[in-house]
Amino acid sequence: MPTSGQASLATVTRGYAKGRYGQIHYRVAGSHGSRSPLLLLHPSPLSGYVFENLMRDMARDRFVIAPDTPGFGMSDAPRSPPEISDYAAVMLDFITDMGLGIVDVMGYHTGALTAVEMSRQSPKVMRKIVMISATVFTTEETDVFRKQYVPLPIDDRPATMAARWPSFKTEFWRMGPDPNQKFNIFLDGQRNPDWSPWGHRAAFNYNIAKALQDSTHPILILNPEDDLWTYTPRAAPLLKNGRVQDLPGWTHGFLDAETTAVGTILRGFFDH
Repeated sequence: MPTSGQASLATVTRGYAKGRYGQIHYRVAGSHGSRSPLLLLHPSPLSGYVFENLMRDMARDRFVIAPDTPGFGMSDAPRSPPEISDYAAVMLDFITDMGLGIVDVMGYHTGALTAVEMSRQSPKVMRKIVMISATVFTTEETDVFRKQYVPLPIDDRPATMAARWPSFKTEFWRMGPDPNQKFNIFLDGQRNPDWSPWGHRAAFNYNIAKALQDSTHPILILNPEDDLWTYTPRAAPLLKNGRVQDLPGWTHGFLDAETTAVGTILRGFFDH
């Protein structure tokens, strides 16, 4: 949680918008002003809930919105597995429908790929991009990852959830300071298990290396010491107009454990 400016933290509210696959659930905070709206795109298979503390801080001086991408959180799912290009198209529709104009975007893991693809599909809508990690994998690495993200039979799910929680709590999302919030994030990842692997499938199909090479947008890639720590630095030589910033010692949950510090990094990039 933030350690300063508590009195000025913004309130997060929720709403629904129409999308090409059904309803899109979103969280929103702050008000429009001189700064570009900030769109936050969550990792799969989670939801915009991972950004709530950061939203309260960032919305002190800008409009911030965090949709649940289709099939995740409380947003309706498509009928078949989408690609990153499909997620990007939905989010571009969302920007138009919400009247956001030109936006800054921060994407987390799968959300980071969606942000870059949005800049390819509609470059004039995007101003600056922050990526949390980059999935710059070899073909062999991608094949290994694909095998880890497949739907489980329904009777196997309860026992699997119970088995996964201890390692999620102590190893994977270990920086989260609030155990109740951490458990809710974990539960978000278990929601809609029939299509929860779709985000990872789309990520593994996406050529992020080519997309980064093609992009001329200002891009800051944050590299916390999470499960993509060793892969993300591969993005540095691909960037025309960006850089990778290592965050050693930080891992999943850092948005909550180091909210004020993250806000300082983001403002330093977006506002200058």
